[in-house]
Amino acid sequence: MSSVSLVKKFATVGGATLASRFLGFTREAMMAAVLGAGPVADAFYAAFRFPNLFRRLFAEGAFNAAFVPLFSKEIEAHGVDGAKRFSEEVFGVLFTVLLGLTILMELAMPLLVRTIIAPGFIGNADKVHLTTALAFIMFPYLMCMSLAAMMSGILNSLHRYFAAAIAPVFLNVILIGVLAHALYVGMDGRTAGHYMAWGVLAAGVLQLSIVMFAVRQAGIVIGIRRPRITPNVWRLLMLALPAAVTGGITQINLVIGQIIASGKPGAISVLQYADRVYQLPLGVVGIAVGVVLLPELARALKAGHMREADNLQNRSVEFALFLTLPASAALLVMSRPIVSVLYERGAFSEMTAHSVAGALAIFGLGLPAFVMIKAFTPGFFAREDTRTPMMFAGISVALNVTLALSLFPLIAERGIATAEAAAGWTNAILLLVTLVRRGHWGRDEGLVRRVPRLVLASAVMGGMLYWLVGHFARELGPHAHLIVKAPVLLGLIALAMTVYFGVAFAIGGADIGMIRRNIERGRKEPAT
Repeated sequence: MSSVSLVKKFATVGGATLASRFLGFTREAMMAAVLGAGPVADAFYAAFRFPNLFRRLFAEGAFNAAFVPLFSKEIEAHGVDGAKRFSEEVFGVLFTVLLGLTILMELAMPLLVRTIIAPGFIGNADKVHLTTALAFIMFPYLMCMSLAAMMSGILNSLHRYFAAAIAPVFLNVILIGVLAHALYVGMDGRTAGHYMAWGVLAAGVLQLSIVMFAVRQAGIVIGIRRPRITPNVWRLLMLALPAAVTGGITQINLVIGQIIASGKPGAISVLQYADRVYQLPLGVVGIAVGVVLLPELARALKAGHMREADNLQNRSVEFALFLTLPASAALLVMSRPIVSVLYERGAFSEMTAHSVAGALAIFGLGLPAFVMIKAFTPGFFAREDTRTPMMFAGISVALNVTLALSLFPLIAERGIATAEAAAGWTNAILLLVTLVRRGHWGRDEGLVRRVPRLVLASAVMGGMLYWLVGHFARELGPHAHLIVKAPVLLGLIALAMTVYFGVAFAIGGADIGMIRRNIERGRKEPAT
């Protein structure tokens, strides 16, 4: 496969994710106007985080890490029929486990809300009741999305990325429709929260339907089998369990932050609004790199093309840093005007905007680490090593808990953001050092030469933005009208991009060849 083809795959996944993230911005902006950072927003985000956590733990991370390599091997060893049989075996077990888990969690929901989801709500009986009701409605979303993740793994293994990448867009489309209706009829916040919960469940059913249809179109019709733990299924479970923890590490840290933040009214909403902004570059770059790199790297390693594998890893990191370093600098120095333009209207107060901006700036510092984790973990997963990243994930969780508990009483939401950023950098460094020590990461002169120059170009851009934000303080201030500050902000972003790309190309941090042949496959050579 050519380098252009792999870049197109990055663009396909990244483009679909970009559409989803921008619609997510629209959703969050509308929700901020309807609910602000009040009790209904806190309850909704707390309730929604729980099925999202399980989705990441038992679905997305686990299946992208464990299912894809095994499914690819089945195709190579036994053809489409063997891969179909393996998929049916996995589907039977997965469906049964998910059904049992959903029933158990629904019955235990009141206890879970008080002990795990939001223990800080206990002093507010109405908030606890609302969170429980919303979580009860939304938890079956886990079952839909976990089965959808399996279907997405099949599609990714077959090099069909678009349907799996575009399906999440429909969650935002449905919720935007719900919020637009709420604004149009003047719906009260509590009723809007219930409508949104039902919208989440409807979106899960729709997303599952889309990827199931795409799998059928790809020529694989999955039948229902009696659940049995076959050797293949057992192998998947042994790989998926640690991979689930590793793949969901960001969600684990966010849930830990949510539990701690639940003791302060509005803190959960503040962190969610900040999270939504930095998830744009993380999703577009990090997820695109992670999703596409894993099957390609697994294939190169299986074929013994070690130079190709090294080249894939280095070019992926180079591409990720080329886009995320300037995003990190921009979030650090422009968080306040970004938050003001996106959210500051309706029920969203100036004080809330200040809190969200503080957390967002710190998340920006952790952004390169969060993306690097996505680029480094395939180096382990493609070799069917899911235990090592799990151990490092455990270390980062322990660090996150320690720092969050220590800093939250001192600097509130910024303390939780600091803990998550520090945990992300720790995890990324451990992954890279281990890959290098094992000889699984070849030294690349191009990467070593370009990264410091990309950092310099980002610093130049950040310094310019810092001065310009101060110069346009009145136009970007909380009392300026959206019609004024939105064009100013967009103008600054356009200028920042021009400066960054200009400096990066001028000093050799990037070149036209890097953009055109970003993921050059390298010359294939057999393993020795």
